[in-house]
This record gives sequence, C-alpha cells and structure tokens, in this order.
Amino acid sequence: MGRLTDWYHRTFDDWAFRSFIGPAQTSGAVQGCDEPAREQWKRDLENRKRFTREQRERKRAEREARRSAA
Repeated sequence: MGRLTDWYHRTFDDWAFRSFIGPAQTSGAVQGCDEPAREQWKRDLENRKRFTREQRERKRAEREARRSAA
C-alpha cells in the first residue's frame, strides 16, 4: 500500500495548485501572493524542471545504449 500512497501523493498533492496557477512561468509569476503560495510555485517549477531533466537523461541513455549495441 506504501507504493500506491507514494504515487498518489507525488501525482495529486500539487494538482490543485497547478490547476489554479496555470503553466510554469518565470516573469512576473505569483507576484502579490502570500509567501506559502510563492514557495509552492517554486517547488512546482523545480519539479517540472527535474522531470524534464530526467526525461532528457533517460533518452540520452537510450541513445547511448543503442549506439553501443550497434
């Protein structure tokens, strides 16, 4: 049950925040909001960047594996 719970929290904990705040932007983002909202926005932006980095690394590793096999 722990894996399902972990997946649920990783997937849906920030869902409401993302749906209200919209896509990640850096210029003028979340100005005038309270500190917790700004911090949540920063965490969400970092999570999106981390996911993109992980996807890039995964694709790079797959390309290298194909080159090595060929």
